[in-house]
Formats: sequence, structure tokens, C-alpha cells
Amino acid sequence: MIEFHLDARSGVSPYMQLIQQVRHALRLGVLREGDKLPTVKEVVARLAINPNTVSKAYRELEYEGLVQARPGLGTFVTRTLAGDAEIHRPLRRDLERWLAGARAAGLDDESIEALFLSAFRASQEARP
Repeated sequence: MIEFHLDARSGVSPYMQLIQQVRHALRLGVLREGDKLPTVKEVVARLAINPNTVSKAYRELEYEGLVQARPGLGTFVTRTLAGDAEIHRPLRRDLERWLAGARAAGLDDESIEALFLSAFRASQEARP
């Protein structure tokens, strides 16, 4: 089951953070078809946010066809976005090594994120 978290410094609204986390979990194969999302009540208790925020995120995911609410049962994944796990695995290992190297060089999380995003954006601009 997915464990949601919020980053108040991100500048991204809480409901969008929840949506992004579900999409990421679907892409990485953490969530699969048939998996149940935490209930609104569980997310509210864990994150101390407004129930309407969670409901809004779940409605948006349902609108996108990624989940389906089943009254009395919960909200379930109906579609995955997972790519090929065989492709992801070695790339993830490389990225984990890079992160360890960045931490060993003394970079804090904010600096690592800034460096990564800078490189990511530069690579997008360089694409044809």
C-alpha cells in the first residue's frame, strides 16, 4: 500500500502531491491493478489534512481512469502506468549510487534536489 507524504516547501498543492505520488507509484509498479488506496480517513489521520483535499485528489484520479471508488469498500487501482521493470531496475541502482555520492560530497537534500532538477531541465532543453 502507498504511504503518502506532503512537502510544505514544494509549492505544489497537497491534493496535487497526492495525485503525483499515486501516478509515480503506478509508473514504478508500486501500485498495481486491484490494489486499494488508503481510505480518506486514514490519509487525513496520517497527514493531518482536510478530508476534502484527499477526496479531491481521489476524484481527479478517478476522472483520469486510474482508480475507481467502490462504495463501502474503498478506492481501487483500475489501471497501471508501469513501464518495464527490467529497464527501471538498473537505472534506479545508478541513481541510488549517484545520490549516495552526492550525500558523501556533503550535499543536503535541497542541494541534491536543485542539482537534479537543473540537470533534468537542461536535458529536456537539449532534446530535439
